[in-house]
Amino acid sequence: MNIRWFHRLEEGLISFLLAAMTLITFAQVVARYVFNYSFTWALELAMFIFGGLIFLGLSYGVRVNAHIGVDALVKALPKKAAHIAGIIACLLCLVYTTIVFYGAWIYVDKMYTIGILAQDMPVPQWIPRLVLPIGYVLLFIRFAEVLLDMLRGRRAQLLGDEAEEALKYASDDTSVIPQEEVK
Repeated sequence: MNIRWFHRLEEGLISFLLAAMTLITFAQVVARYVFNYSFTWALELAMFIFGGLIFLGLSYGVRVNAHIGVDALVKALPKKAAHIAGIIACLLCLVYTTIVFYGAWIYVDKMYTIGILAQDMPVPQWIPRLVLPIGYVLLFIRFAEVLLDMLRGRRAQLLGDEAEEALKYASDDTSVIPQEEVK
């Protein structure tokens, strides 16, 4: 199954939100310090967008192995046991995302029922809060992808290997001059 469109959509949305937040913040700073004027809605909108970046970034971080993990114990295990531990950890991550999704859905539903508006914008609070359950659905999808890859043998562990990647990138670094060339 080809899901590159989903990856591109996720990356595009994150890029758009980051650019929008940057432009809104820049416009607010210019308006305040150059024109002595302030957009009353700018800070709140930037906060909503930042929340969106956080909850969309969770799933993106799983996809690109950007999350930091403590895996010293897992690395000490034999390969088969480490693989089983990774599968169990991934299942626990799926349970966690399900629990948090459920709580986020209840929270958004309460905000919808109460009908509170945002402080500085005429928008119901539940609309920007929708990013909570959406983010955890996306996170669930990413962990499910990781679990399927682990079960199919395409992936050996839940987390990326930070030390291995650091060494790979260090060997690609051409800015380091070998000692023989310095003399």
